[in-house]
Amino acid sequence: MALSLIHAVPARWRLMAQGLLLALLWPALQAQAADPPPRTVRVGVYDNAPKISLSPSGQPSGILGDVLMAVAARERWDMVVVPCEWQACLDALDQGDIDLMPDVAYTEPRSQRFDFHQVPALLSWSQVYKRKDVTIRTISDLRNKRIAVLAGATQAQFLGNLLDSFAVSAALVHVDSFEQGFEQVRQNNADAVATNRFFGDSHAPQFNLEATAIVFQPVQLYYATAKDKNGELLVAIDRHLSVWQAQPNSPYAEALQRWMQTAPVFRLPSYLWWVLSGLFAALLLALGLNTWLHRQVAQKTAHISADEARLNTILNSVDAFIYIKDMQLRYQYVNSRVVQLFGRSAEQVVGQTDSAFFDEVTVVKLRAHDLRVIEQGERVEEEEVHRSHDDQVTKSLLSVKLPLRDSRGRIYALCGISTDITRRKQAEDAIHQLAFYDPLTGLPNRRLLLDRVQQLLGSLPRSPQSAALMFLDVDNFKDINDTLGHDVGDALLRQITERMRECVRAQDTLARQGGDEFVVMLAQLSTQPGEAARQAQQVAQKLLERLSQSYQLGSQTCQTSVSIGVALINSPNDTREELFKQADLAMYQAKASGRNTLRFFNPEMQAQVVARTTLEADLRWGLAHDEFVLYYQPQVDDQGHTLGFEVLLRWQHPMRGLILPAEFVPIAESCGLIVALGAWVLRTACLQLRAFSQRPEHTAWTIAVNVSAAQFRQPDFVAQVKAILVQTGATADRLELELTESQLVDDVPDVMDKMAALRTLGVRLSLDDFGTGYSSLAILKRLPLNQLKIDQAFVRDMIDDPLNASIIRAIVTLGESLGLEVIAEGVESVVQRDALLTLGCRQFQGYLFGRPAPLPPAA
Repeated sequence: MALSLIHAVPARWRLMAQGLLLALLWPALQAQAADPPPRTVRVGVYDNAPKISLSPSGQPSGILGDVLMAVAARERWDMVVVPCEWQACLDALDQGDIDLMPDVAYTEPRSQRFDFHQVPALLSWSQVYKRKDVTIRTISDLRNKRIAVLAGATQAQFLGNLLDSFAVSAALVHVDSFEQGFEQVRQNNADAVATNRFFGDSHAPQFNLEATAIVFQPVQLYYATAKDKNGELLVAIDRHLSVWQAQPNSPYAEALQRWMQTAPVFRLPSYLWWVLSGLFAALLLALGLNTWLHRQVAQKTAHISADEARLNTILNSVDAFIYIKDMQLRYQYVNSRVVQLFGRSAEQVVGQTDSAFFDEVTVVKLRAHDLRVIEQGERVEEEEVHRSHDDQVTKSLLSVKLPLRDSRGRIYALCGISTDITRRKQAEDAIHQLAFYDPLTGLPNRRLLLDRVQQLLGSLPRSPQSAALMFLDVDNFKDINDTLGHDVGDALLRQITERMRECVRAQDTLARQGGDEFVVMLAQLSTQPGEAARQAQQVAQKLLERLSQSYQLGSQTCQTSVSIGVALINSPNDTREELFKQADLAMYQAKASGRNTLRFFNPEMQAQVVARTTLEADLRWGLAHDEFVLYYQPQVDDQGHTLGFEVLLRWQHPMRGLILPAEFVPIAESCGLIVALGAWVLRTACLQLRAFSQRPEHTAWTIAVNVSAAQFRQPDFVAQVKAILVQTGATADRLELELTESQLVDDVPDVMDKMAALRTLGVRLSLDDFGTGYSSLAILKRLPLNQLKIDQAFVRDMIDDPLNASIIRAIVTLGESLGLEVIAEGVESVVQRDALLTLGCRQFQGYLFGRPAPLPPAA
């Protein structure tokens, strides 16, 4: 009977049945050919139907659950379900307690903790659902409403930001699950609930809720793994999703149809009974074919395995590191050389990124090269230095990286071949060291020095700067070498080298010319010739002082010095040969001048340096021999009555006559004499205050003293002032110290502490040149000042410039509001004084009332 039924079926139905049966049996035949052990996958499942939930049998269910089970069946994964709440699932994934978690929206913060596959599993959005008795039509209707949100979910943060952007105040009620949120709304503990559209559309009728028009946060949902772990799971999911999402009858499409709409009821057509009969006949035929197909598959598998074994033998025999990385730069294949390099098995390497094997600097550079291949499709050939996390392994590799493309030309992976060139680089470095560095001292030799000087000359047109070439010759080195031996001489040269390194900057070049001659090329000096010469002199002076100190050479103590010649480099027209000759000649001039000294080649520069050095020496002499005098300029009120004086320093040079501060104060600051000079001025002014106190008509007079920044920064400055007041017997409240605005912004807390301490002593404080600096009102109001001093630049042009007059009016008003006296300096005419009176200023200083001059003996 069965046989007659089979022959009764039309031929086309029999062929269709046979083909269908073959398609059904083919995966089973393939599984027989390759039967690896199943992979255990721990998957976290929380209740968020219809996307993900637990079936009655304890397996993942819902859209994402069904898709995952379909992937697991094809990949032969043994699924171990770990039920958990949403946040607990995320924490377990981060801590490695589970391997995979469905239904995770991609965000930048999460990408730092988790890995995601490429093809989105679902597209979703969030929506607000409400009770039917609550009116919510727009975002503004959420004002003062209670909205249930899932704790730890991105939609809670997104909804909060959305409410803030519309200036809508609402209370977010955090719940552990969407179902709990719906229950809170039904029980009137919340007015609305925010959830994803899948859960909302399927559960709203159950809780008697309805959807609102408020839709936000479109998201792409993925399966996620812990960072740099279980990458092969994501690769498998991507492979199946990319195929299934394009097929209308795939497991993916079936899951969407099953959970998102009611399945249609199908009736079995009558002709299908004939098809089933045909299938029965085809089954008998397939049983016969099964054995034959099994043999064919076994043969093909054997051929593929043999080809793969031969290919692996070839790849593992190549003296190079060969690897393949996917689009997330995770290793997908490594040969035996890579396995040896990492010290791990191939299985432990696959799925990992470079961050598991190299330090951060190496990872950043490798990623930059890899992205050029993955994103731009470039063929990259670069030298790379690989360092392990502990810096124990460092290798130099020449890497060639190529993009791998599919049949449609799309890049899907990177293939790299890296050759170890560590020994070659070491040999090149050794050759370079021998060619360009002195073997005794390790300094650049003459060859490298010449090259760097030429590079500097070539850069001058593009980068204007001054530089200097400095020749140093060790004094009496031949005598030391001959009497103590060459070994001692070599040791001396090495010690000289170390001391010289201490005196030069990183951008300078220190080289050994040969024998006992050294060269220093100073770069990036000032573009002003005079300042450049001063900078070169400072370095040379440090070298002279440091190298003249005694040397301990074994049991011998040795004393020597150097002679230095300096040639300035400030023109691209200078030639290398000329500069070397100039520095050499200058060095011999230093030798001829008695050794242990320096000379500049340029006669004009030499004269300037000598003049500056002479003036510095004269400064020290003048301070020690009372060559400085104080000039006094009166300060008066609006009635012309003298209030006091400002002291101004002058230098009565025995040869050059009276020298103004502008000529010698910068030199005093550069050589450090300004502190001692300031102390002398302060002491002399206090002695004059004491003299004023002896005459009743002068006891109210004050003396204002300018304090330099270097003097004020001294840690014991307040103690110095107190000691001078005690020693001289001067009245503290008659002494006025003038500070500039620039001194207030260096270290505000220290400035305020010192000013407060000075005010405690009774000393008056004045802010000089006010309006020309950068002090803010916030700082100014906190300072214990007595007086503001209007800078003479505003007074000079106030008649012709209304803006200056406005500034003066503002300063006067500010002073009055802060309870401070205001005095204008540089008043030279009656017109200026009257204009200042009109603006409210009542105290003056300037040529109109008296020029700076010594006080008469009667004062």
